[in-house]
Amino acid sequence: MDLLQAMKERHSVRSYDEKSIEAGTVEKLRSFIKECNKESGLHMQLVLDEPHAFEGFMAHYGKFSGVRNYIALIGRKGNDLEEKCGYYGEKVVLYAQTLGLNTCWVGLTYSKVKSAFQIDPGEKLCLVIAIGYGQTQGVSHNSKPREKVMNTEAAPQDWFLRGVDAALLAPTAMNQQKFTFTCKGNQISAKAGLGFYSKTDLGIVKYHFELGAGRENFRWV
Repeated sequence: MDLLQAMKERHSVRSYDEKSIEAGTVEKLRSFIKECNKESGLHMQLVLDEPHAFEGFMAHYGKFSGVRNYIALIGRKGNDLEEKCGYYGEKVVLYAQTLGLNTCWVGLTYSKVKSAFQIDPGEKLCLVIAIGYGQTQGVSHNSKPREKVMNTEAAPQDWFLRGVDAALLAPTAMNQQKFTFTCKGNQISAKAGLGFYSKTDLGIVKYHFELGAGRENFRWV
C-alpha cells in the first residue's frame, strides 16, 4: 500500500483488539518515528501495552475501547509546535496504515500517564494518537465541497485540485475542516480557521495536500 492509497483507506478507529503489535512492525514504526523526530525536532514517542491512559471516564465518553498503544506527540514549546505535531503525526499515521495498523487522533479524551513517556524541560505533550489493530477499519467522514476550502486567482490546475481533495480526506477535530488553501500560480498558502486544534489540523491537511498535489508542483508561502 502506498501513501496515497493509505490516505484514502485510513479512517479513525476507536475500538481495538487487545493484542500486542507485532515485533517487526514495532521496529519499523520506532525507526520511522525516530526519522521524523530527527527531521522535525519533535520528541514523539511510541507507548506500548499501557492501558491506563484510556480506561478513565473521558475515554469511555469518547467511546474508546481496547486501546493499549499510543503515540505521544511531544515537542519544544513554541508557536509552531501544534502545526508541526499535526504534520509529522499524520506522516506516522499514514505510515502506520501501510503497516496494517489503525489509528485515531485524540485531543482530550485520555488521561496523562506521566511515567509512560518522557517530557524534557521546555517541552509539552500536545495530544496522542491511539494505534493498534482495530476491530473495524472505521468509516469515512462527510467532506465540504472543495470550493469551500480553496481560493484561486484563475482556473485551478489539476495538481491543485488533487491537493485540495487530498486535504479534504484528512482527519480534523470534530470534522471541522476549518482551513483554506490559496493558490497564486505555483505559490500556495494554507490558513487555519478558528476552532479546537485548528493549528494541529493545519499541519495534518498540509501533509495531505503535499501528497495529493505533488511537492514538485508548488512551493509554500
